[in-house]
Amino acid sequence: MTEQILSDFEESVESLTLIPSDGGVFEVTVDGELIFSKKKLGRHANYEEIREAIQARLNR
Repeated sequence: MTEQILSDFEESVESLTLIPSDGGVFEVTVDGELIFSKKKLGRHANYEEIREAIQARLNR
């Protein structure tokens, strides 16, 4: 998914940080705003919903 994000948002991404964690936590934040949380939803994201959430956040 990281490669897809970098490819799709090449012009917008200044940095991307992966933070390993335990317990199946998967969260995506953009500029400090949480846009996806596996823990809150109880399921993993598909790439399309992550891409749409990033795009929506960037279009603000």
